[in-house]
Amino acid sequence: MSILTLRTAARALTVALIQPASAHCDTEDGPAVQDGRRALETGNPNYALKWVHSAGEEEVRAAFDAAQAARGGQDAAQAARAFLATLVRVHRAGEGAGFDGIQPTGTELPPEVVAADAALDAGTIEPLRGLIPDDRWGELEKRFTLALAKKRFEVDDLDAARDYVAAYVQFFKYAEGEDEHRHQGGHHGSHEHAVHQH
Repeated sequence: MSILTLRTAARALTVALIQPASAHCDTEDGPAVQDGRRALETGNPNYALKWVHSAGEEEVRAAFDAAQAARGGQDAAQAARAFLATLVRVHRAGEGAGFDGIQPTGTELPPEVVAADAALDAGTIEPLRGLIPDDRWGELEKRFTLALAKKRFEVDDLDAARDYVAAYVQFFKYAEGEDEHRHQGGHHGSHEHAVHQH
């Protein structure tokens, strides 16, 4: 077995062992749902609103307000669930993608998605090495560097937060083999990719 093959296998094993802190935006473990839960826990909707364009903000705020108003009551869980579903649906609509409900924990994701999340969490692009064709690596590094640079922002600075999400989406799209010229639907194409196959 060649050294290259061994390195590729080692990277694949590393990716397989990494549990994504975030995964895809319509899964229970995805970043949008996790930020939605954080918004409910803190009472600050801005944790969630960065995932939607300004045009969809009013609808998500209304669902958030309803969930907050229901806290402690018998309809609390249902209202919270409705808020999370609204958040993900509006987010996906803003990316030109459909919504089939929030997918359960453990939903299978492409290795590129898992590795891209791991890369942003770790601050290094290395988890993706071996998963991306060499001719796409240079552009991928540029997008990763941009997303990483925008990752730290004040939660109430929605412009900066949405700027990060835009860079995040561009990075994920490219990691999954897509680009703006072939796909206008954000990184959600990857889910369709995963479901068909993020």
